[in-house]
Amino acid sequence: MSGIFDTRIEYLKGVGPQKAELLNKELNIFTYGDLLQHYPFRYEDRTQFFKIRELNEELENVQVIARIKNVELVGAGGKRRLVAHVVDETGEMEMTWFKGIQWVQKKLPVGAVYIFFGKPAQYGRKWSMAHPEMELVTAANETRNNFQPVYSTTEKLRARFLDSKGISRILEQLVPLVYNQIPETLSSDILQQYQLIEKREAVRQIHFPSNPELLHRARKRLKFEEFFYLQLRLLLMKVTRTEKFRGQSLGNTDLLTDFYKNHIPFELTNAQKRVIREIYSDMKSGKQMNRLVQGDVGSGKTMVAFISMLIAISSGAQACLMAPTEILANQHYEGLKEYAEMMGLKIALLTGSTKKSARKVIHEELLSGELKILIGTHALLEDVVQFQNLGLAIVDEQHRFGVAQRAKLWAKNESFVPHVLVMTATPIPRTLAMTLYGDLDVSVIDELPAGRKPIQTVHRYDKDRLKVFGFINQEVQKGRQVYIVYPLIEESEKMDLKNLMDGFESISRAFPNYHLSIVNGSMKAEDKDYEMQRFVKGETQIMVATTVIEVGVNVPNASVMIIENAERFGLSQLHQLRGRVGRGAEQSYCILMSKYELSKDSRIRLETMVRTNDGFEIADVDLRLRGPGDMMGTQQSGITDLMIADLSKDAPLLTLARDAAQQLLANDPELTQPANSPILRQVKQQKKTAVNWSRIS
Repeated sequence: MSGIFDTRIEYLKGVGPQKAELLNKELNIFTYGDLLQHYPFRYEDRTQFFKIRELNEELENVQVIARIKNVELVGAGGKRRLVAHVVDETGEMEMTWFKGIQWVQKKLPVGAVYIFFGKPAQYGRKWSMAHPEMELVTAANETRNNFQPVYSTTEKLRARFLDSKGISRILEQLVPLVYNQIPETLSSDILQQYQLIEKREAVRQIHFPSNPELLHRARKRLKFEEFFYLQLRLLLMKVTRTEKFRGQSLGNTDLLTDFYKNHIPFELTNAQKRVIREIYSDMKSGKQMNRLVQGDVGSGKTMVAFISMLIAISSGAQACLMAPTEILANQHYEGLKEYAEMMGLKIALLTGSTKKSARKVIHEELLSGELKILIGTHALLEDVVQFQNLGLAIVDEQHRFGVAQRAKLWAKNESFVPHVLVMTATPIPRTLAMTLYGDLDVSVIDELPAGRKPIQTVHRYDKDRLKVFGFINQEVQKGRQVYIVYPLIEESEKMDLKNLMDGFESISRAFPNYHLSIVNGSMKAEDKDYEMQRFVKGETQIMVATTVIEVGVNVPNASVMIIENAERFGLSQLHQLRGRVGRGAEQSYCILMSKYELSKDSRIRLETMVRTNDGFEIADVDLRLRGPGDMMGTQQSGITDLMIADLSKDAPLLTLARDAAQQLLANDPELTQPANSPILRQVKQQKKTAVNWSRIS
C-alpha cells in the first residue's frame, strides 16, 4: 500500500527540510513508512524516582525530581560550562551542560521543579549529572506512561535535537496521524492460531507501550510478521523453481553399482548413505534439485559429491564442481582424480592459472561430451565454458559465492536447468540455514567416518610455551607432523609477515634438528605449492603458516595444530583450522595459544572450542556472538536485514513463522482465498520494494 506511508518525512510536523535531510543521510529515513519502522532498541522503566541522598555510582541512569535553586556560568572559553544547583528535601546536586548552553539556560527558571534523568557521578562529596534529560513537572506527566522507548540516533542528529527523545516526539505526531490507515498484513486465521495482536496496535505499542505485557505482544507480532514474509518469499521461490524449471531425470546407477562393488576405498557412514539416498531421489524425480549438504570438516562430503557425479554421468550427463579458491579447487581435483581414473572417467581442472592451450582442449572436450567431470574456480562461470549436457553442478563453500553467480551455472544447459548441490563445511545454525537457504532442501552429514578419534583441544597461555614446545618434540619424535598458524593482522601485510617471520625464527631456534616449511599469502602460488608438497611428503616436520592453510591440503600424518594468538580468530575459523588435523587414525591435538588478558567474547570462543568438536554447536555460539551478517559475508547481507527480529535470539518464533508459511501454501498455493487477501496484497507490495520484506507502506 502506498499513499500516506510514502509521504516524505519533511512534511511531518516538527521535522522540516533540514532535519529531513539529516534523517535521510544518518538513518535512511525518507518517508512516514520508514520512520514508523524505526523501532526502539530498548526501553527505560521511568516508574522509579530517587532522592538525592539515595544516589550511588553503581546506578545506571536515574530519575530525580528537584527544584532549581540557582544557575551559574563557570569557566571561560572552551572550558565554559553551565551549572544548575538543584535541591530536594534530602540534599543538593549539580546539573552540568558543556554544549548548547544558551538554549538550555533559557529553560532553567529559578524555582521550577523538573524531572532530571541521567547517569549520576560523584565528585568529592557532591553529586552531579552531565547533560541530563529534563522535563518540567506538570499534572500531565505525573500520569504519563513511564515505560519509555530508546531509539538509535547519531551525533549529528543529537546536535539538531533529534536524540532518542526528539525521535520519540516526532513519532508522537506520526502514530496517531496514520494509525487508522495501517493495513492488516496477516489473515485472521493466522492472528488467531498464533495469538497475535493486530498490526496497527502492534505498531502503537512498540513505540508507546501501555505496559510490559502489551510491549511483549507487540514485539512478538512484528517479529513473527518479519520472519513470516521472509520465509514465505523463500518458499514461493522454491515453488516457482520446482514448477518452472524441469530437471533431467537422472536415475541410472550402473556406474554407482560398479564403484560400490569394486572400487570404494572405505565403508560409507550411515549419514553419508542417508544423504546419497536423498540426492538420488531428487535427481531421478524430474524436478530440478537444489540441495544444501552440510557436513563438518572431515565428514566425507567429497565422497558424497563423487557418488552424485556418478549418478549424473551414468545417466548420460556431465558434472562440475566449483570451489572458491584455487587451493581448494586443486585439492578437490587431486582427491577426485584418483576415483575418476579408477572408473575410467575423464576429469579436468580449470582455474585462473590454467594455460591457454589446456583451456582450449577443455572447452573442446566439454562440448564433445568426452570430458565428464570439470573441477574449477569461478572460471567455470565464463561464457566460453560450454557443456554438451551439464546435469549436476556442485558448489563448495556456497556462502563465498553470490546467488547471482550460482544462477550463472543454471544457464549452462539450455534444455534443462542442472541439478544443484551446494556443500558447506561451515555448519550453519538451523535458524540461519532456514533463512539463507530457505529455497534449498537441506541434508546433514552428522557423523564422522569410523576410526576417527575426536581431536583433543586445550587452551594454553604464553607462559606455557616451553611445555608446548616439549609436547611438539614428543609428537615429532613419534613420527607425526605439526602445524603452527599465525593470525592475519588485516591492517598491515608487513606486520603479518613480521609476525610470521618472528614466529618462524623462534621455532627454528627451538627445533634446530627439524625441517620446517613456511607458507603465507604473499608468496607466489608455485612457491606455496612447493612448500605444501614438502610437508605432504613428510620432508618437513613443522609447517609455520598464516591462515592460508584454513582450507589447505589433507595431511593424515599431521596430528598437532597450534594456533597462535587464538583470541584474534573467529569461532568458525578456529573450527576450520582445527579440522586440518584429525585426518588419520592417530590421536590429534589442537592447542590454542593466547595472552592472559582476554575480552569476554574471546574467552567464550576459546572455552567453546575446548568444550566441543560439534560444528553445529560452535556455529550456534558464533551466531550469538557475531550475528548473522558477519557469519555469512556480504553476499547474503540483504537476506538478514531484519528490522526487529533477531536470528540468534528468536529461533522459536522463526520456526513458528516458517510452519505458518508452509501451512498457508499447502492450503492455498496461489493465495487466492478471500481470507488470504491481506497476505497476497503484501506479497505483491514486497515485489515492488525488493529487499525490505516487511515494509508497511
